[in-house]
Amino acid sequence: MSLRRCISFLYAWRGLVLTLILAVMPFFLDRYWTDVFVSVGLYALLALSLNVILGQAGIFHMGHAAFYAVGAYVTAILNTQFQIPVLWLLPAAGLASALFALVVARPIIHLRGDYLLIVTIGIVEIVRIALVNDLWGLTGGANGIFGISRPEIFGYRIRTAQQFYYLVWGMVGFTVLCFWRLAHSRFGRALNCIKEDDVAAEGCGINVSSLKLAAFVIGAFWAGLAGNLYAAKMTIISPGSFSFWESVVVFAVVILSGGSHTGVIIGTFLIVALPEMFRNFADARMLVFGLAMMIMMVVRPQGLLPPRARTYDRRFSDGLLRDRQDEEGRA
Repeated sequence: MSLRRCISFLYAWRGLVLTLILAVMPFFLDRYWTDVFVSVGLYALLALSLNVILGQAGIFHMGHAAFYAVGAYVTAILNTQFQIPVLWLLPAAGLASALFALVVARPIIHLRGDYLLIVTIGIVEIVRIALVNDLWGLTGGANGIFGISRPEIFGYRIRTAQQFYYLVWGMVGFTVLCFWRLAHSRFGRALNCIKEDDVAAEGCGINVSSLKLAAFVIGAFWAGLAGNLYAAKMTIISPGSFSFWESVVVFAVVILSGGSHTGVIIGTFLIVALPEMFRNFADARMLVFGLAMMIMMVVRPQGLLPPRARTYDRRFSDGLLRDRQDEEGRA
C-alpha cells in the first residue's frame, strides 16, 4: 500500500483510529500522564461545547469558563450541602449553565464581532469576582468548596486516575456522537449558514438571533457537564480554576482545530498535553508554543482538520436543471 493510500485510509477512518488509540492508552501510561490525559478530556469537552458556538455558528465567545464554573459550583454546592451523588447532578449542572447562558446571552446576542467578544470577556470576569466574594454565602470565597464526593456508578466508586480517564473520555465519545448528529441536522446547517453570512441567512428566512441564542445555550449545557466532572475529579474547587485563561485555552483549541470534532480532540492534545512534555524547559516552552501557533495560522489558516465540504448528487442537480429548461421551453 502506497503512502498516499495509507494517509487517505487514516483520514477516512480517523475517528475509529483515534478511538482505538484512546481506548488502549491508559495501559501504557503511568499515573501522572493518565491524570494529564484526564485533563485533556475535560478540555476536549469544553472545546467541543465551544465549537458549537464558535466553530459552527461563528460567534466570537471568550467567556466559556463562566459556564464551566457554574456547572462545577452547582455540583459542589448541591453535593456538599444535600449529599446528592455527583453523577446525579450532571443534568442539574448542565441545566444551570444553560439557564445562566440564556439570561446573560439574550440581551447581547445581537452584537457582532469584537463587541460581542469584549462583552463575553466581561461575563467570565463577573462570575469569577462573584465567586471570590462568596455569593450568597454559598461559594466559599477565595478558598472555594471542599469535600466533594467521588462519583459512583451502580455502587462502584470511581477513585483511580484510570477510572476517571474512562469516565471522562466516555463522555467525550458521547458528546462527539451528539454533536455529529447536531452538525448534520437542519439546525446545524442553519448555524453554518449564519457563520458564513448572517445577513444572507436572515434574508433566507432564518431567525438568526434565536439560533445564535440556542447555540449559546447548547454549548453552555455541555460546559456545565464538564464542570460537573471537573468537580468530581478534583473534590475541591476555587475561583482560580475558572479564570479568563481557561477561556483563552479553549478558544485557541477551537481555532487551531478548524472546527471538526476530530480536529478539536487533536488540537486539545497539542495545546494541553504537549506543553507538559516540555515542562523541563518551562522558561521557553510558552514562547515556542506561541511561535508554533503563529506559524500554524500562516501556513494552515483553515485549521488542522476543517470539516469536509458537503457534496451533493450531481444527477439530482442535473435533473433539476433539465426540468427547469423544459419548463422554460414550454413557456
